[in-house]
Amino acid sequence: MSRSPELRRLRERELARFEAAGDESRRRGERAAGVLSGGVASSFQLASPWPLHLVRGEGPLVVDADGSARIDFHNGFGAMLQGHAHPAVVSAIERRARQGTHFAAPGEDATVVAEELARRWGLPRWRFVNSGSEAALDAIRIARGASGRETVVEAAGGYHGLAATALAGRERVPFNDAAALEAKLAELAAAGRPAACVILEPALMLGCVEPLPGYLAAVRELSRRHDVALIFDEVKTGLSIAAGGAVERYGVRPDLVAVGKALGGGLPAAAVGGSEEAMAAVGEGTIAQAGTYNGNALAMAAARASLLEVLTAAAYERFEALGRRLAEACEEAFASAGVPGRAVALGARGSAVFAAAPVRDAAGFETARQPELEGLLWLYAANRGLYLTPARPQNWTLSVAHGEAEIDRYAAVLGELLEELGSGA
Repeated sequence: MSRSPELRRLRERELARFEAAGDESRRRGERAAGVLSGGVASSFQLASPWPLHLVRGEGPLVVDADGSARIDFHNGFGAMLQGHAHPAVVSAIERRARQGTHFAAPGEDATVVAEELARRWGLPRWRFVNSGSEAALDAIRIARGASGRETVVEAAGGYHGLAATALAGRERVPFNDAAALEAKLAELAAAGRPAACVILEPALMLGCVEPLPGYLAAVRELSRRHDVALIFDEVKTGLSIAAGGAVERYGVRPDLVAVGKALGGGLPAAAVGGSEEAMAAVGEGTIAQAGTYNGNALAMAAARASLLEVLTAAAYERFEALGRRLAEACEEAFASAGVPGRAVALGARGSAVFAAAPVRDAAGFETARQPELEGLLWLYAANRGLYLTPARPQNWTLSVAHGEAEIDRYAAVLGELLEELGSGA
């Protein structure tokens, strides 16, 4: 496909259309490039030919600096399940801001949020941090400190933050392969460096790769047999694929869990939760878990409103129905155009992947990926009123503000592109 003249022609056409409509975003991007490395605040915000500069959000929509409104399926890399400027969250933030935004001291909102997380995940002890990367890193630190071991075993394909990526003593095994994990744990024990923990995304969010039946239960049994802490990194899956994340959806409970993204209702907030045993050393103070902005008053007020007033049982029923509708419509579009592809929906999260066969692990996903086509889809969608995740494989995130009209528009735009590509894709 990368050599397809039709693909190149479509990209050139869509690029010209995008550039013609984005003078103010381009101008702001040039200014940002003078002080921000690469012109962005995060490498994940990069997009070609330039990222859209957004000025406001309204429910399911975002509006860029040129005044163009788009239906948001990016939703802040999965953080905005609440939709933009949800009245309950805005009210909570305004009320809290008038009373003070930060104290670095305990507050009732943090207690209420922790109580709700404990109820949803069935894990009794929680601490707050400010990002998913911090949550995953703290979970690893807690497991290492409690065990006195250093080695971290991770299932390939999960992303646990840049800090965790840089940790020494990391060993990888394939996702959805319990036998490989068993062999790795035995190998490490025999070598005299037994694992401190196993960490994985319980469903890989790049491509929405679900765990095979029995896989997570097997991982849970193996971790117990080898006396190794099991960490579910639910920064992406938590609150999005079910009210209690993958723990609720698949019925397997780890020792420690990292939750982030959607927790703060659009403000920086994340959490580490665990069993009494896993978190005991934190409570006793023998393992330090600290941060100036942990449990920030403004973020906790937003999180409380989000959990109790927005991300309700009815919201999750709606996510399931809309996600299923979108995945089915995408698969119909692939079939109608004769283009290999599949779509998966897990609650508010989903993915349309240009792959002929189901993907079971990270290696299979990378083999199936077609980055040029993914980049074309981002441009094509932006030119037709959709805002998708930039510079990444095409995942979507729904919000409570999305309805059938928004879902159907996404499927229609994908269908238009696939029909243009036709059987030559």
